[in-house]
Amino acid sequence: MPSKPNTPRAACPICGKPPTPEHRPFCSARCRQVDLGRWLSGSYVIPGAPAEPEDEAEG
Repeated sequence: MPSKPNTPRAACPICGKPPTPEHRPFCSARCRQVDLGRWLSGSYVIPGAPAEPEDEAEG
């Protein structure tokens, strides 16, 4: 089924430009690398209470 011609497409999450098919959802390889760098540096974090350490003595 063909998509609707006036359906808005999501913008690149990094710069807001229209995405390209080969880099979707990003517009370029540069924006894809910027996003990867943010993931690897821990910039994408959901705030919450610290996790309790597992008790390794149980067993």
